[in-house]
Amino acid sequence: MKRQVLATLGTAVLLATAVGCSSGGSAASPGGADPKTATGSVTVWLMDDAQKSWPELVQQVNDQFAAKYPKVELKLSYHSWKDKIAELDAAIATNQAPDVVELGNTETTKYMVNGTLAGLDRTGFDNSDNWIKGLADTCTYNQKLYCVPYYAGARVGVYNAKMFQDATGSADLPQTEEELTAALDKVALRNKSTAGFSALYLPGPYWYAAMSYVTAYGGSIAKFDSSGVWHGTLHDPKSQAGLQHFVNLVKTYNKGDLKVNEAKQAGVLGHEKAALIYANGWELSDAVAPITGTPALKNSLKIVTMPGPNGKPLPSFIGGSDLAVTAKSQNAAIATDWVRMFTSTKSEQVLADKDTLPNNLTQLAPLKNKPATAAAANAVQDAWFTPAAPGWGAVEKQNVLVNMLDSIFKGKSVDDATKEADAQIDQLINNPS
Repeated sequence: MKRQVLATLGTAVLLATAVGCSSGGSAASPGGADPKTATGSVTVWLMDDAQKSWPELVQQVNDQFAAKYPKVELKLSYHSWKDKIAELDAAIATNQAPDVVELGNTETTKYMVNGTLAGLDRTGFDNSDNWIKGLADTCTYNQKLYCVPYYAGARVGVYNAKMFQDATGSADLPQTEEELTAALDKVALRNKSTAGFSALYLPGPYWYAAMSYVTAYGGSIAKFDSSGVWHGTLHDPKSQAGLQHFVNLVKTYNKGDLKVNEAKQAGVLGHEKAALIYANGWELSDAVAPITGTPALKNSLKIVTMPGPNGKPLPSFIGGSDLAVTAKSQNAAIATDWVRMFTSTKSEQVLADKDTLPNNLTQLAPLKNKPATAAAANAVQDAWFTPAAPGWGAVEKQNVLVNMLDSIFKGKSVDDATKEADAQIDQLINNPS
C-alpha cells in the first residue's frame, strides 16, 4: 500500500542454513517430502514498512521457517515503494525475479494479467474463508487466486473538532450524513468570513471519493458479464445516482477551485481552510506538520469513519498490501509455505496489536471499538476496489474518470459524461495494458 513514498532501500539476507545454495535447488512440497531435507533457496522481497514497523513479525516468521526448513537458504530484502516496481520489472526481464514479492494492492492486476504470478490454493491459508472481501478481490483474476492478503487500509474522515465544537456545540462528527450536512451548514456559516473556506473540502477530480459514493448507491465502475467481456457501468442508474450525490456535495461545500485534485487536501485542512476532508489516515500527520500544515492543530484534528448515504459508513477504496509467489519460482511450494506463515493467524495478530488492520474480519472486529483504529476498521469491511481487468491500467493512465469528473464540473450533465466515460472504458478495459 502506497501510504507514503519511502525513499530508502534496506537489504538484509537471512540464512536459514550456512549452505551457499543459489536460487533454485530442489523444491519440496510442504505436504510431501520431509522439509528437513529440502534444499535450495527462497528469495523474499518485502517493503520497508515491515522493517520499520513490525521487525519482530519478520523475525518470528523467519525463525519458524528456519526450524521447518533447516537446509533452505532464505534471502530477504527490503524495498521502497518509490523503487520497487522498476526493480521488480528489471528482475523479471532478466529471469531473476524473487520467489515471494510484496505488492501494493493497486499493483497486483498488471502481474496477475501478464502471468508473472503463480496461482494459489486459497484453502491453504489461515482465515481464507474470512478475508476482507475488498482485499481478497485485489488478489483475484478470472476467479483464480494469485496472491494472499497481508494487511488492509481505508480512507477516513479527518476533521477539525474545535471548528465543529464552536459551530454546533459538539466536537464529535455526526454519524449519519443527514446530521453531518446539517452540521456542515453551521460550520460554513460560522466561518463565512474566511476567504475560500470549505466546510467539507471534497475535490472535484477526486475519483476515489466519487467512486465511494457510486459504491454506496450500489453502482460500479465496470462489470464482467456472462460473455466474458468487461464493460463500463457508470451510466447505470445506481452509478449515476451515487455520482450525482458526490457532485452535489462538492458543489455545496467545496469553495476552492473545483479543478484541483486531492493531492494537497491535508494542507487545506492544516491551514484551517477546511473543517473536514476524506483522506488516508496518514494525511493527518501532514496537516499538523510544519509548512504543510499547522502543528498547533495537533489536539484539534481527529479521525473518524466517514458517514455515507443511507445511514451507513461511506465505502472506502481498499488500501493494503498482498504477498505473491512468482510463476517462475524454482521453490514455489516452499515459497508458498513462507507466505502461509507470514499471513497466519498468529502473524496477523502481531499486526493487529500494532493497530494495523489484519487481513480477516475475525481479527479486525476488536479494532472497530479501539479509538486508534475504529475509523479505518469500520470503513474497510465494505470497501471497494478497481476492476481486475486486463486494461484497467490504460483506463487509469488515460484519466478516464478524472476527465469525466472535470467535464461534469465544467457543465456537462452526469448522464452525458457517464455515457462518454463508459464508451472509453469499453474501448480500453478488455485489452492488456
